[in-house]
Amino acid sequence: MLLIPAIDLKDGHCVRLKQGDMDQSTVFGDPAEMARRWLDAGARRLHLVDLNGAFAGQPKNKGAIKSILAEVGGAIPVQLGGGIRDLDTIERYLDAGLEYVIIGTAAVKSPGFLKDACSAFSGHIIVGLDAKDGKVATDGWSKLTGHDVADLGKKYQDWGVESIIYTDIGRDGMLTGINVDATVRLARSLTIPVIASGGLSNMADIEQLCAVEHEGVEGVICGRAIYSGDLDFAAAQERADALSDEA
Repeated sequence: MLLIPAIDLKDGHCVRLKQGDMDQSTVFGDPAEMARRWLDAGARRLHLVDLNGAFAGQPKNKGAIKSILAEVGGAIPVQLGGGIRDLDTIERYLDAGLEYVIIGTAAVKSPGFLKDACSAFSGHIIVGLDAKDGKVATDGWSKLTGHDVADLGKKYQDWGVESIIYTDIGRDGMLTGINVDATVRLARSLTIPVIASGGLSNMADIEQLCAVEHEGVEGVICGRAIYSGDLDFAAAQERADALSDEA
């Protein structure tokens, strides 16, 4: 089970938002220092979000992203989402050292772009599906569509995406627990891995997710809980590894 620390970037800083609200952000310091902290704690992948880019529709936190990649130095894969709307941006990010790019709103609004991206950059494209009550949301969660999560997931799987990050937007940043049932339902409908996101709060969530790893749940994005201290990241990864070994 991959436990993936999130580094959300806003105005060059590492922050955490509450339910995706840019006006409800807590600053946690220098992004490169934070990347080093999680790397030293045993992280095997990092999850970056360019928050300004997500809202602007184009990359914004380039300096912070560059500093994180320099700090990590290729030791572990790094994935990034936020403001990725064209193939040139994907190519620049991959050339800079990112392993995966995450396409969210553009996957729903510009399916042709996603299809082209999967063809041009096979193995490097992840789709982020943000949903509430099984329906996909776009535009920084501000617009709820009529698209069913599983239906879109199957379509993207056929196009060749590497994995799906599934976020329950009603729980993100609220420390109310991962929506394990909804995550498993999606994973069961697909053959590509699903990464859980939104609401991780404690070790019990980690144990629940490890119990369904065989269903196709590859990992979980770790956000507010590891910043607030509600979850010790190093201990959680150690526990997840132990449970995987037992299985």
